[in-house]
Amino acid sequence: MDDKELLSRLAHNIKVERAIKSLTQAQLAELIGVHEKYIGVIEAGKQNITLKTLNRIANSLEIDIVRLFEIKK
Repeated sequence: MDDKELLSRLAHNIKVERAIKSLTQAQLAELIGVHEKYIGVIEAGKQNITLKTLNRIANSLEIDIVRLFEIKK
């Protein structure tokens, strides 16, 4: 898997998991301490995020970080 594919998968999975929790981008951003536009950029697959940020997202969504790497339709 190349970098672009990985970012795309993470972006999609974050968006899906956020929707499952009925959170807006602004609400997720507040939970992890970033600007809501940053969440939008992440969900667009345009931002290479740190492991620390990825962990904060997973914790805020109350999921195991591994779920953000799974293939979902």
